[in-house]
Amino acid sequence: MDEIEIPSYFLCPISLEIMKDPVTISTGITYDRESIEKWLFSQKNNTCPVTKQVVIGSELTPNITLRRFIQSWCTLHAPDGVKRLPTPKAPISKTQLLKLFNDAKSPNMQMKCLQRLRSIASHNEANKRFMETAGTAEFLASLIVKKDVEASSAEVSEDVIELRRASNEALSILYHLQLSGSGLKSLLESNIELIESLTSIMQSGNYDSRVYAVMLLKSMFEVADSNQPINLRTEFFLELVDILNDQISQKASKATLETLISVCPWGRNRIKAVEAGAVPLLIDLLLDSSDKRASELMLMVLDLLCQCAEGRAELLNHSAGLAIVSKKILRVSSAANKSGIKILHSISKFSATPGVLQEMLQIGAVTKLCLVLQVFDRGSKTKEKAREILKLHARAWRNSSCIPTHLLASYPS
Repeated sequence: MDEIEIPSYFLCPISLEIMKDPVTISTGITYDRESIEKWLFSQKNNTCPVTKQVVIGSELTPNITLRRFIQSWCTLHAPDGVKRLPTPKAPISKTQLLKLFNDAKSPNMQMKCLQRLRSIASHNEANKRFMETAGTAEFLASLIVKKDVEASSAEVSEDVIELRRASNEALSILYHLQLSGSGLKSLLESNIELIESLTSIMQSGNYDSRVYAVMLLKSMFEVADSNQPINLRTEFFLELVDILNDQISQKASKATLETLISVCPWGRNRIKAVEAGAVPLLIDLLLDSSDKRASELMLMVLDLLCQCAEGRAELLNHSAGLAIVSKKILRVSSAANKSGIKILHSISKFSATPGVLQEMLQIGAVTKLCLVLQVFDRGSKTKEKAREILKLHARAWRNSSCIPTHLLASYPS
């Protein structure tokens, strides 16, 4: 086939290979379906690779005439070793999806329908996007909620197992759909009961379903309206803390930390997270953490929790609380430095008893603050926070022998 000259208009402009399934986008340019789907969906581009114009909509129109020309050309050159291209499988239709949703209402058909949905979603990115627009996420969410309610009231353990099996399958498909931001936001706003069901799954689900639950929650809360408070039950935070404590996987742990960061800007949620035991657990995990991103996230969560009196009290009650926060400053990253200094600032401003000030001297936190003044550039917010802490307690610390002589020059007057 290398010696045969292939007509240029048979070649995909992206891959420069002969098109197996030519489709035309809104700009009028024809591409091979697999290549343009990868460009638009996997790589998340919104422009035409050839014209650079914005692609309107995600509909890909099959170029049947060109496909027939290519197949005829392949047949003509079959004696030269050219293989005829198979007729591409027709994309999924909304009618087919709606039939699957309806058939899934029958308990005997439910798992079969869910497995079919999984197969459709795994075929390509275009199917996932089409399934989203056709209401698949809403169908799966309602099924998860329904099965969770039924499982909570079931008396026979075998029935509970079967109900959980269907719920876990629906959750797995929902997670792997990788919904768009608008899809996730719609799911959060229109399915409040889903959070309760995902909380239940985090408590009693299997390994995979617990991971999928926290990953989906993380994605949903990341796109939530920052001006709209999200008031969550204490049980929600208890399950997040359990997942952190169980250390299911690094991916699950980081997703849990990111979820806490998304929901703890609101005061009530902070207090509930503290009551669930988040602070001592985060300190213990931080003591053993060598992962840069995990350490950053833990310090970010601790910063949020120390913005309430309950959180600060928990950190000070832990024998290693102040020490590990101080130790991580200047050892991890700029993000960790920012969070660490903010934690010390909260403690120094609102919880600075004589005993706390003495402890900060003994563990080297004051020395670390002086180093921050030396290392950071003028105008840095982190540097200004450190300077403010030292100024707040200048009388208690300035003449201390715990501060090396060469750092006293950096001490603010």
